[in-house]
Amino acid sequence: MKKLKFHLLILAVALVQGAMYGQIEKAPERAEGEGPWSQLIIRGATMINGTLAPPQGPVDIVVENNKIVDVRVVGYPGVPIDPKRRPTLKPGGKELNAEGMYIMPGFVDTHAHIGGMAQGTSAEYVFKLWMGHGITTIADPASGNGIEWTLEHKKKSKNNKITAPRIKAYTAFGSKLNGEMGRENIATPEQAIEWVRENAKKGADGIKFFGAPPKVMEAALVENKKLGLRSKMHHSQTYVGQWNVLHSARAGLTAMEHWYGLPEALFDDRTVQDYSLDYNYQNEQDRFGEAGQLWTQAAKPYSDKWNAVMEELLELDFTLSPTMVIYEANRDLARARRAEWHEEYTLPTLWEFYSPSRQSHGSYWHYWGTEREIDWKANYELWMTFINEYKNRGGRVTVGTDAGFIYELYGFAYPREMELLREAGFHPLEVIKAATLNGAESLGMDDEIGTIAVGKLADFVITEENPLANLKSLYGTGAIKLMEDNTIERVGGVKYTIKDGIIYDAKQLLKDVKAMVDKEKEAKNYKILQPGIKG
Repeated sequence: MKKLKFHLLILAVALVQGAMYGQIEKAPERAEGEGPWSQLIIRGATMINGTLAPPQGPVDIVVENNKIVDVRVVGYPGVPIDPKRRPTLKPGGKELNAEGMYIMPGFVDTHAHIGGMAQGTSAEYVFKLWMGHGITTIADPASGNGIEWTLEHKKKSKNNKITAPRIKAYTAFGSKLNGEMGRENIATPEQAIEWVRENAKKGADGIKFFGAPPKVMEAALVENKKLGLRSKMHHSQTYVGQWNVLHSARAGLTAMEHWYGLPEALFDDRTVQDYSLDYNYQNEQDRFGEAGQLWTQAAKPYSDKWNAVMEELLELDFTLSPTMVIYEANRDLARARRAEWHEEYTLPTLWEFYSPSRQSHGSYWHYWGTEREIDWKANYELWMTFINEYKNRGGRVTVGTDAGFIYELYGFAYPREMELLREAGFHPLEVIKAATLNGAESLGMDDEIGTIAVGKLADFVITEENPLANLKSLYGTGAIKLMEDNTIERVGGVKYTIKDGIIYDAKQLLKDVKAMVDKEKEAKNYKILQPGIKG
């Protein structure tokens, strides 16, 4: 029992990831966005849907009472539109001219923590970074600010009382459900079942697991599935020797986060990772450094074992939420650390949290070097091979970010995850599907969001640049483009984020974030410097 309590304590630290012992500042009342209107018509955009259909346009999209009621093709590229083909605006309605622009379903981030005390981020800061990048729905895995806090913001977002994506609230398994921070000691299947039932009564949308003894895990997952709730899991290395991805999927887990537990399910010549003999899980350079060697220890791509594991996960309709972006610094630390948006959009407190530390989660740069990065580059190649083939065989892969750690910034991490799926072999249309319909399906929301279709909610992303041609145009800082007159411009970024029929100026939301950062820098006389450099 003492050993079990010790492991649960370790998991509690990993779970809350900086949000422990407190809650971040709540979001203020909404002061942004135009609408909603009784009718909204978005006119003339080229539609990139989440269905793998090729782009089509110009289209007029009609929204009434937050529901899409018409998606009408109104002409041909380069040809003036005949007004007679267009839907009629009703009295009190609103027209949005989107001619020459591109419209997509609202983006879904399937792994999105709403900040943490250690990072010093407010809810407003995080929400505006997400909405500024077209993210209209998020799943908060673990609800690190407490399930009641998350459910409060979920309700406010649903009623559009705050500027925020719609929220799916997942509770970390074993978290206290009485409004206090911390964890319960769950040691038996009976205790697990009781906790799962109480979590459902609270109104949570699902559970995020890290690990527990097999009998406890199985009881919790089976009961959660009976109650119709969703589930996610980060397969902690403290338990993965007894319980890997296959065990979870068989017991009813709906989605795996990251990739832990998958290489272990693919072992064919061993039963445990080849840990160094002086390895210590509490030393995060050990933990993340040697994790970069795991895929090379798994069965080879397309081998019998590799195929068998994949086919079983496919048969179980299992979702992969890879969050490749959150580990990318491991293969190129300088790139992640020097990302241009840090200068204007990263809060001083968050920058300090990222910096090398033996205590801050994900700040394990004790002495990160070339050999570790080479390991991780090989790790990514094998990991991406599995993800891409899983997609090719009909499996569901989503876009999740886990931002707020390891030099990855909320919002900006989203297009980077999309780029990594592209690197893995996804066609750009498959990337958009992962970001929209797949995300909606994984959260059980595909009857409401995920595609632009009659009857669905009015969540859209509108851009001036074609994201299929250049995913970098989705970054809030835009893409660099040399113009015909040899001048250099920044183009792109999301133009409008529309949630529940309310039109948000995405670039203004990012200006608001920049103002927050500038204010904190001025108050602290702070300048972002690279680690080890004295100001």
